[in-house]
Amino acid sequence: MTMKLRSFFYALTAGVVMLLLLAGGGWFWVNAHSPLTLLQEREVKNPTAAIFVPKQAPAMISLLVNPDRLAALQQVVVEPQKRGRAIAQFQQLENSLLFNLGLDYQRDIQPWIDDELTLAVTSLDVDRNPENAAQPGYLLIFTTNEPQAAQEQVYSRRMSADSADLVVESYQGVNLTYQPSNPGGKKVADDTESRPIPDTLTSAIVGDRFVLYANHPKVLRNAINTVQVADLSLAEDPDYQQLLQSLTEPRIGFSVVNLPALAAWISNQPIPNRESFEASKSLALTLSLTPQGLLAQTAIPRSKSSLEPITPVLSQPVGALQYIPAQSALAIAGVDLNQFWRQLSTRLEADENLNSLLNQGIAWFKSRWGIQLPKEIFSWVEGDYALSWFPRSDGPNPDWIFVAQRGKNDQAIDGIEHLDIVAQQQGLNVGELPFADRTITAWTKLVTAKALKNRQDGLLSLQAQVQGVHTTVGDYEVFATSIEAMDAALNGVKDSLLHNPRFQNAIAALPTQNDGYLYINWLESQPLLERQIPIVRVVELIGQPLFDHLRSLTITSYGVNQGVQQSKLFFQWVDQSSS
Repeated sequence: MTMKLRSFFYALTAGVVMLLLLAGGGWFWVNAHSPLTLLQEREVKNPTAAIFVPKQAPAMISLLVNPDRLAALQQVVVEPQKRGRAIAQFQQLENSLLFNLGLDYQRDIQPWIDDELTLAVTSLDVDRNPENAAQPGYLLIFTTNEPQAAQEQVYSRRMSADSADLVVESYQGVNLTYQPSNPGGKKVADDTESRPIPDTLTSAIVGDRFVLYANHPKVLRNAINTVQVADLSLAEDPDYQQLLQSLTEPRIGFSVVNLPALAAWISNQPIPNRESFEASKSLALTLSLTPQGLLAQTAIPRSKSSLEPITPVLSQPVGALQYIPAQSALAIAGVDLNQFWRQLSTRLEADENLNSLLNQGIAWFKSRWGIQLPKEIFSWVEGDYALSWFPRSDGPNPDWIFVAQRGKNDQAIDGIEHLDIVAQQQGLNVGELPFADRTITAWTKLVTAKALKNRQDGLLSLQAQVQGVHTTVGDYEVFATSIEAMDAALNGVKDSLLHNPRFQNAIAALPTQNDGYLYINWLESQPLLERQIPIVRVVELIGQPLFDHLRSLTITSYGVNQGVQQSKLFFQWVDQSSS
């Protein structure tokens, strides 16, 4: 059987992610008499297959529910006219996952698979030989409650297909089955030492519970060594256990990654000198189903030197959101932007790449607007604030709305006046204009324009082009990049995010005590994000089952507990919000 195993395992990674995303279809219309209980389960499951994964593994991702239950749930919750498409999605996914293995899901896997599927990148180089190209090690683990049926599939079908060259190797009491990379003693090329070791699909059954596949016998031998020596296993690692304890939501999916090693793998960069699992360099994520949507919980450990708890700063939604229109494509809200910036800068000092990326963003803003964000805006915003990306009906580029609490803070008042001075230094005219029942400050630029059609003299006229406006409303200063955006902000008090039922649904599953929100209105922001950030199209392609139903995404962090930074992401569905 000819297989392109590397392509298979890349496809498998995307497939497992898609299974988790397809699970997000299960959010609605499941009544108390339904045999499908995924939405009612409260068990906190952990990947049992982690006992085979070394603690230095770059990445592990697990599906913690039987795929058939997800498929059945999808059929219950999807509208009748869309069920055919949902069935086709699952069948296409099953075929793409197992095609290169020569397996058929319904025939070869469904009779014995239980409730866990785990995929791990166990090493960035299987043979750790610097003289040849790096070959990652991939390990795929199924759990089974039908060991006899699993044995028949793993051995009987492979024996019938590959009996001519099949090898059955006994290792530590476990039979490894594989086809040698050089069957029949065929001569290999002289430059083999410069190439990665060949992919060789290897399978094994361990005990009566686990079915393992790998892309080389060495990967399975290492997995067996790992399970027999507890100190080698990810499951027994104290840092890994700390992550598990901090993730308390019931879950259908779990993932943990070693960030430096994973970044090296994705970017094809040199392998880190130390591929060890270190809490300060790791990220864990769970996915859970709720009646309202799909909830993700993340854990990012802080460094060992900063284990003191950090309490969330908010206990209710940010007041500045009352001036953010409900139609906003994107909104960010929080409190004390000055302190947040100081904390972020301190944390990124040790990370050269992220620090450089942040500085590039600051430099771009200065070149575009002539404003030094940290000094001229962040420094005086110590109350609550909100930032909005507001779509325009007359052009592709959105408007911006920024709201900051000013109160009686002299520093805030001075900071706002200083922005008018900066605008003048940029060659803009600063003046006051009547607007509805108030006066606004406008930053304008004089530009030439063609004469009106009914003018016969062909003379050019001067027009004042608005670059930005701001005004004081109660305890807040509202900034906008156009008159239209300012009008939407001031009228937004009647139809603002703060009072919008869809936004209230979007934050209902998130902790009441938090550090603020990042809210993406997917229905409004999709065209803008696709145009401004091309990689969004790639993400959409991978997660199509999710984005087909997505209305909004809301993200919040809620402090540091026992040295772990905790955050949640909530995916709100169109059907739920329109019900």
